[in-house]
Amino acid sequence: MDYMQLVFPIAIGLVVYFFMIRPQQKRASDAKAFRQSLAKGSRIVTIGGLHGLVIDLTEDTVVVEVDRGTKLRFDRSAIAREVGTKTNASAEAIATT
Repeated sequence: MDYMQLVFPIAIGLVVYFFMIRPQQKRASDAKAFRQSLAKGSRIVTIGGLHGLVIDLTEDTVVVEVDRGTKLRFDRSAIAREVGTKTNASAEAIATT
């Protein structure tokens, strides 16, 4: 009887780990790898939704050109994702219809 009382909490702990903790750790490591792989010329979107072109990089910051002559400096952690050419082509196709 004592054995069954021990199995249930361990099983719940394993479920929590594999369905909640492990996926979050994977997302965090993927985001870190993405931010480290940024390069000049990448089109990005910040966490706040600002679109721009990466024009300069340092270890901790990214300088983004959001309009001709308008440059903003962000922490690397503020970069949410890279905008691919496929996304731009889809947006342009929708805008022309």
